[in-house]
This record gives sequence, C-alpha cells and structure tokens, in this order.
Amino acid sequence: MNLAELGIGTAIGFTLYKPIYDKNYDEINHIIRFFGKIYKKIGIAIIGLSLVLSGFFPLIFADTNISLLLIYYAFFTFLASSLLGYFFNYHMLLFQADQKEYMVAKYLQTYNISKIILQIIFVFYLQSFIAWITLELISSILFTISLRKKTTNQYPWLKLSFKKEEKNKDFKSYPELIKKIKQISLHKLGTFVSNGTDNILIFSFINIETVAYFGNYQLIILNFATLLNKLFSGTNASVGNLVAEHNETSIKQVFWELMSFRFFIAGIVGICIFTLVDPFIVLWLGEKYILSEATVALFAINFFMLQVRQPVDVFKQAYGLYSDTWAPIAQSVINLSVSVLLVTKFGLTGILLGTSCSLVLIIMLWRPFFLFTKAFKRSFYEYIFGFLKLSFTFAPVYFGIRYIINNFLVSEIKNYYDFIIFSFLVSTLTITLYGSILYITDSYFRDLIKRLIQGVKNR
Repeated sequence: MNLAELGIGTAIGFTLYKPIYDKNYDEINHIIRFFGKIYKKIGIAIIGLSLVLSGFFPLIFADTNISLLLIYYAFFTFLASSLLGYFFNYHMLLFQADQKEYMVAKYLQTYNISKIILQIIFVFYLQSFIAWITLELISSILFTISLRKKTTNQYPWLKLSFKKEEKNKDFKSYPELIKKIKQISLHKLGTFVSNGTDNILIFSFINIETVAYFGNYQLIILNFATLLNKLFSGTNASVGNLVAEHNETSIKQVFWELMSFRFFIAGIVGICIFTLVDPFIVLWLGEKYILSEATVALFAINFFMLQVRQPVDVFKQAYGLYSDTWAPIAQSVINLSVSVLLVTKFGLTGILLGTSCSLVLIIMLWRPFFLFTKAFKRSFYEYIFGFLKLSFTFAPVYFGIRYIINNFLVSEIKNYYDFIIFSFLVSTLTITLYGSILYITDSYFRDLIKRLIQGVKNR
C-alpha cells in the first residue's frame, strides 16, 4: 500500500497550489475529480491483489496457532479501513494544499485518541482482539463521515460527485501532471529501496539478533522524525503558495529562515539522540542491547542530515522539480555498494556509513545544487556558504554540551526519574546555548523568532 500511491498525492498537491492561489474553483474541481478517479483505480487494484494474497493465507500461516478465520477478519478489516482513503477521503489533499490541514488533524487525532483508549479498555478488561480490530474500522468510518461533512462546509463549491460529462476525462487531460507522477514515482521507489535495505543487509551479513538491536534504536529515532514532520507539515503548502506568488525576495528569506530553524531543531534532537538514547535503552531493555558509540553517532548524524535537508525538499516539491530521476537510483546504488563493501569490516557501523555516503552525495549536495540552479537561479556557492555558516554555529554547541555532560552532569542513571531529570537538563542546556548562538550570529533566525513572538502576542 505504501508503494501503491507512488507520489500521486505529492504531484496533485503541487498542481493545486496555483489554482488555489488564483481561486480557480473550476480547475480545482477538475483536479480533485481526476485525483479521485486515479485513487479509485488504485483502490480496485489493491482489492484484487489482496484477494489473491489472501488465497495463500493457509500456506503463509500454516504453522500458527491463531485461528485462520481471525487472520482473515483482521486482514480484511485493516484493508477496508485503509481503502476508505482511496475511495472517500482523497479530497483531504485539498486541505493540505490550502494550508488548512489542522482542520483535518483535529478530527483525525480526536478519533485516534478515542480509539486507542477504547482499545486499551477492551484488551485489558475483555481480552478481546476482535473488538480491538473492529474499533480500527469504526474509527476510520467515523473519520470519513466527519471529513466529508467538514469538506462540504469548508468548500461548498467542491463537487464530490462525478457527473456524466466528466467521465470522458482521462490521463491525457493533464499531461504535465502525469509527467510529474511518473517522475515522483521513481523518487518514491528510490527512497523505498534506500530505507528498506538496511535490515536485509544486517540479517544477511551479520545476524538476526543485530536486526532487533538496530530496530530498537530505529524505532526511537523514527518517532522523533515523525514528530518533527508533523510539526513542520504545514510549511509545505505555505511554501507552495509562496512560490506561486513569484516573489524572489520572500522566497529567499523564507528558505533561509526554514534552514536556520531546521538546524536548530535537528541540532537539539541530534544531541539528545547521541546522549540520551543509550541510557533509555539500558532502562528499557538492558545493557546487552546497547550499540557502539560510533554506531549511535552515525544514527544521530544521519538523522541530522535528513532533517536539515527538509527545506530543500519542500521548495523542490513546490517548484515541481522531479526531473532528476537518476538521483534516487544513484542514491540506492551508493547506499548498497558502500554498505556491502564496509559491512564485513565494520559491521553495523559500515551499513550506516553506506547510508551516510548516499545522503551526503545526493541529498546534501545534489538536491540543493539542483534547486538553486534550476529554481532559484542562484549560485550554488550561496547555499554552500549559508550551510557552512549554520554548521559552524552547531559545532561549539555540540562540544560545549559534551564538556558540560562529562564534567558536571555525569552521574549514574538508576531509574526513569533520574533519566527524566538528566534529559531535562541536557535538552534545556542545548536549547539555551544553541538558540543564543543562532540568535546572535544568524539574521534569518532572528527574523523568524521575532515574527513568532509577534504572532504569539497578536493571538
């Protein structure tokens, strides 16, 4: 299902920015209906493939003690819950492109929290797995109904039903959109390959036990990344509308404000990963699950790179720059090649070094070069200068925090209370020190902070 969408939503979002800015409701209706038709076809394909897959369940689950009937019920319930998005919730993308995703998030989080509370109650008191599964579907259905009502109220001009005269529109009606979908599909596939091969390599070249150790760290870091992505999700549509205005001065200002703020957030979380994840793993699972310091450092470095590259990706998406279809393929090849070369000598650290090399060459160098030369029409050296300046502000923060921890804060963490106190001190010191240095040295960060403070005062 993750592969089935293949960037269609991203392409549609990029296509919607201009008509939303121009208030061209007819064009928006055409695009949303076209989007709906594509998603319905994908949904039908998923149903067909799922039916074929389910036919093999007696073989796949031959050795399990769980009832086959329960397995079928779980599978098709989760399938139905997911397919609601393809058949009924496809217009949700309009909220995202229109900078009103918070309206959807209100309903989504309300139903999610309510669902989780009820699931806890049913599992704890009734030991009912069937009830737990059923609540997933009920929650999705209620969210779909609420979203439909909200869409009708927010966009009364949006036509959610398909008229007969619209049925003749096909893929040829939007050649540029189809071109973008094909390009984004290759980028999605490249990302999928790059992110999905580490566990396979660890299993193949090391052992299955290390897969579990790696997964523990990955779980924590992915949750950090998900939280930050949610925090910044509203910037995508804002940047899309900014690009639609064609104001080069504002575009430059916003880009570097986002870069400085991403450095600030990524620096805080990166330091916390390096200093706090190991103590947490010890409390959670035990000392035997701790990985080497070099491996944890690479986890933090890769996380940092993936976060500070986000402004480049957001502007690249807003400009619709996806013609570099060779880049995700090259990233996958570099990742796999370097990982395989280094894994025999360095183990898990070698696999993470393969990821680091692919990130540096493609994500950190090629993508900003592509954006600055093709979209901004500016020298790539401008980006290099700005990036290095922000990097140099982070260096003293990292070494300063390490010095303070080693000389003043190091103490044995015996329980979660000690860990919470230690985490609070580390994060507070990092925020204070890094925030102060950035505020003094970077004008874009100052402008952003002043605007945020003014926004809070106005509220």
